[in-house]
Amino acid sequence: MKPAKRRGRQTARDVTTEDRILNAAHAVFVRSGTAGARMHQIAKEAGVNAALLHYYFRTKDRLAEAVFQRTARALLPAIIRILESDAEIEEKVSRVIDLELAHLSRAPYLPMHLISELAHHPARVQQLVSAVFGGAPDSIGRRVQATLGRQIRARVRARTMHPIEPDQFIVNLMSLCVFPFAARPLLKVLLDIDEPAFHAFIARRRVDLAAFFLRGLRP
Repeated sequence: MKPAKRRGRQTARDVTTEDRILNAAHAVFVRSGTAGARMHQIAKEAGVNAALLHYYFRTKDRLAEAVFQRTARALLPAIIRILESDAEIEEKVSRVIDLELAHLSRAPYLPMHLISELAHHPARVQQLVSAVFGGAPDSIGRRVQATLGRQIRARVRARTMHPIEPDQFIVNLMSLCVFPFAARPLLKVLLDIDEPAFHAFIARRRVDLAAFFLRGLRP
């Protein structure tokens, strides 16, 4: 999202300031929730004054939308591109898992932030998908499912895969990646692991999950 008022050409300093504000807002939103966050907290986190924060984003709602779009844009479009591609199913599974786990390892609180934002602002993901792909979200979803459906039906006819609806395939795959991060505090207690051990757990999961997922699809 662009600042409310800008003059002339955007400089490297402008970009750095805007990114610093977005990073700070994300950190505060994660700690306090978007509803509980305050603009003065974000300004302090970013190391800028409140006037500069309002110059860039005007309101907390506009800032929250910018943070959401930047966060979701870093992951969602890449997943959609993989799933709608002509790559073999095994490659799609491996690439989606590697992409999601690598990205979420760098931003482990992203799932909870996205879930919270979508619960309160469901239209945001529709706006994001439309902006990135230039089409309605439902048409993109149908296109992805149509591609996967053709591939799955071909495998079922060849008796190399159990039948599964493409929507279930997508949700199962993404859920297996997201759940450890969404339930991170719970898993650390249940598995009796600390933060380094959690990262080691995710590293093993990047190796093991594709094989586990694909075994469940094979006769």
